[in-house]
Amino acid sequence: MRTIYVVTHPEATHHVEGVVGGWHDSELTPAGLRAAASIAQVLRAEVPDGVDVELFSSDLRRTRQTAEKVAELFGVKPILDRRLREKSYGEAGGRPQEWLDQRFVPPPAVGERLEHDEGVEGAETKAAWAQRIYAAMDEVVQRPCEHQIIVTHGGSLTLVVASWIKMPIKAVGHASFRAPSGSITTLREDDFFHNRQVVSLGDTRHLDPAKDG
Repeated sequence: MRTIYVVTHPEATHHVEGVVGGWHDSELTPAGLRAAASIAQVLRAEVPDGVDVELFSSDLRRTRQTAEKVAELFGVKPILDRRLREKSYGEAGGRPQEWLDQRFVPPPAVGERLEHDEGVEGAETKAAWAQRIYAAMDEVVQRPCEHQIIVTHGGSLTLVVASWIKMPIKAVGHASFRAPSGSITTLREDDFFHNRQVVSLGDTRHLDPAKDG
């Protein structure tokens, strides 16, 4: 049985500064670092002792910092993969969110959505974004390790889950699996039917102890 824990990095400086994330290389805030430590503790409690664990992460600082907290408790080295990055917003990355909002062209309700031009120079299409996430996920699931952790971004989580359930890329134009920052999504494949389950999506109970129990 394979279990994959997908972590969306917690609070980063671009969140509190009101600027566009994407490939802008922001870092975790003090609150984000504390949340990353909580995420690591929850994962350490979930994964059985003595089993092999693989840890994959986007190479941006905010995800690397999150992965490093997890790595400390598991004694593994994160495998950095730029394909696990958030969507690139091109020249909007690092600019005020208002700047992007004034220029952003939303995709149409019907028609071409994957190759849609959002009106921002250098921004990735959803097709290009999906193709790199799917390629990264294909390599992760081809590895024999039964316990894997992926640290990525809130937007990219949709494509990680879509890839996991084998949704064709041509169908992801309308897909959205929303999850808060600092969340854990659990994916599992059984050994008998080889069905792929989304066990939980965007769990944040570890960030608010009042919700426990």
